[in-house]
Amino acid sequence: MQQDVMAPLCSVFRRYLLSQNLKYTPERADILNAIIDQDGLFEAETLMTAMRKSDYQVSKATLYRSIKLLREAGIIQEVMIDGKQSHYQLIYARKPIDTMVCMRTGERIEFSSGELIEWRDELCKEHGWDPVGHRVVIYALSPEDS
Repeated sequence: MQQDVMAPLCSVFRRYLLSQNLKYTPERADILNAIIDQDGLFEAETLMTAMRKSDYQVSKATLYRSIKLLREAGIIQEVMIDGKQSHYQLIYARKPIDTMVCMRTGERIEFSSGELIEWRDELCKEHGWDPVGHRVVIYALSPEDS
């Protein structure tokens, strides 16, 4: 899937950076590639660790600035699950991934619901809006282990 997504994402990101008078640097390209390779939610620190293990040279400051720019460009979105740590997910050209979180254990289950997407689209249509994405986090209690 990376090749299918990388070309349009690269163009979207380049156009956004140009609108901000910023450059599309090799480091930003590497960060975008690493994010495309992520499956579901990721944390900035985890992404940086994975990139360094793959011999990408990326500074913490560059990573965090690039994540901010990717959010502003509408390519990724920030997800607060537990109120402590920011998580991110690629939203461009992907089905929305929603999450159910156990309030006791912190266990997460990611899911995508066609019915939820249909409901979102219908709700937007009723108000004359164009849906571009959504994020749902359900807080619950998982069955206790005996």
